[in-house]
Amino acid sequence: MTPTLADVVKAYDVRGRVPDQLDADGVRALGAAFAEVVAVADGASAVVIGHDMRPSSTDLVDALAEGITGRGIDAVLIGLASTDGLYYASGALDLPGAMFTASHNPAEYNGIKFCRSGARPVGRDSGLARIREVAEEHLARGSATDGGVPPGTVTRREVLADYAGFLRGLVDLSGSRPLRVTVDAGNGMAGLTAPAVLGTEAGLPALPLTLDPLYFELDGTFPNHEANPLDPTNLVDLQERVRSHGADIGLAFDGDADRCFVVDEQGDPVSPSAITAMIAHREIARETAAGRPAGDVAVVHNAITSAAVPEIIGEQGARPVVTCVGHSYVKAVMSEHDAVFGGEHSAHYYFRDFWFADTGMLAALHVLAALGEGAAPLSEVMAPYERYVASGEINSTVEDAAAVTARVRARYEGRPGITVDDLDGMTVRHVGTEDEPMWWFNLRPSNTEPLLRLNVEAADGDTMVRVRDDVLMMIRETR
Repeated sequence: MTPTLADVVKAYDVRGRVPDQLDADGVRALGAAFAEVVAVADGASAVVIGHDMRPSSTDLVDALAEGITGRGIDAVLIGLASTDGLYYASGALDLPGAMFTASHNPAEYNGIKFCRSGARPVGRDSGLARIREVAEEHLARGSATDGGVPPGTVTRREVLADYAGFLRGLVDLSGSRPLRVTVDAGNGMAGLTAPAVLGTEAGLPALPLTLDPLYFELDGTFPNHEANPLDPTNLVDLQERVRSHGADIGLAFDGDADRCFVVDEQGDPVSPSAITAMIAHREIARETAAGRPAGDVAVVHNAITSAAVPEIIGEQGARPVVTCVGHSYVKAVMSEHDAVFGGEHSAHYYFRDFWFADTGMLAALHVLAALGEGAAPLSEVMAPYERYVASGEINSTVEDAAAVTARVRARYEGRPGITVDDLDGMTVRHVGTEDEPMWWFNLRPSNTEPLLRLNVEAADGDTMVRVRDDVLMMIRETR
């Protein structure tokens, strides 16, 4: 019996265990539905498809292509790719796309990230819900491969070298001082893309970088550690390697290599908010140097990035624009404001010059450029952007997230110096006074689990710990 698509079609993508939740029949139906809802409706002649290194990816690609070509739409297969490599292909070829990956999830999982032509996002409210509905109809009728039209063709195309050259054209590293760069690919797709972009594997000239590879072998069973750098335990090998090999910087990528995490020369993690602030600073400076008034330059950040991010953007005279967590929100707001850059606390980085899509590799190039421009170590380069102390995300299991959030709101709302907003969950801010330093926290429910996610930031460590513990006590008290 084919699994129900309701179990695997999420808010932003398709994801589930193979084959008990996601199988070839379901993927074939999703391919037919994607062709109808997106490709045919948008007048596209083909769909570009890429996949990561997971053992199930190639069979699922074939199934999706069968569904697509059954609707008279061609399928262009680019083979092994990072998610931002698929976005590059979608943008450069001006075709809708599908990327098979489950990012950092375990080996038994796989999934699909869909996009429209030009790497425009497809989420629940921008087509994904309708794709699921149409796919369910095809499953019920057994019509996934029979569209009543002449079938489309399947072709293969290499894009890795073009992708690498395109990224290099956005950030010039030719004048950098020599850098030793340790990269932990986590057996994910950065094992393919890092040697192409940072090295010479794609036939590009050598950069002033010595690449120190860690776990570059593509292996969807993740034999060394989970490809999820957001979990500090998965950074330990990189941190030790940077210290033992005297690297100038360490880079860690997740499974599909669309997120990049950074550690400095001491092996200490650099917060994604600091990376966001630093890249924002560089992009604003580039725009103003080209003659654009700073007030016309917008940078997007989500509600959970450090307070330093909008401060630093504002100090340059540019416009910080806050949005909800999630790539479909960030991309939409960036497009609306023609923002030059966008960053999230989860290490997703978005660029106007990359079709408003996220690319960890382009973010890495910016960090390398900033480091290579002078003699200072990365810890000193990043120090101006690390202004406050953050808790990191803390998850609590709750039965009634709305009731718990209301209880926390009642504790703070109406107090002097405190504001509460509901843009993405609930954010409570204290502006800072002589008697109490600045702090803020965000409390938001998970979309898929009975969890409340807490993020706290403050002007100093003691204040952060006090606020964090006070809020956690309220969240976890039983009534």
